Amino acid sequence: MSKKRMFSNELIDTDKFLEMPLSTQCLYFHLGMKADDDGFVANPKKVIRWSGCSNEDLEKLRENGYIHIFENGVVLIIDWLVNNTIRSDRYSPTRYLEEKSRIKISESKSYIISRN
Repeated sequence: MSKKRMFSNELIDTDKFLEMPLSTQCLYFHLGMKADDDGFVANPKKVIRWSGCSNEDLEKLRENGYIHIFENGVVLIIDWLVNNTIRSDRYSPTRYLEEKSRIKISESKSYIISRN
């Protein structure tokens, strides 16, 4: 996992993002900081607890299309590639290969989850 992360104003400076509660916005930032180099977060419940956010905040992020929650509880940040570009010499592939195999990248660099 990288020590630095970025967040695009293209996403976080929108009315849609800013109309979410501050705790939901906070959770988005904390999930982004804890994600692996492909945008997966293995321990979202831990992030919720130590950030002072709630499960409702996680659900709001899902409802608004900012994250996808896999059946095993792993979270994927949908706009990961919009927020972050990682040099190939610093990139560490995710260990969530099955989940990653279900992802396609849209023209706008957002992840699209296939339903297979």
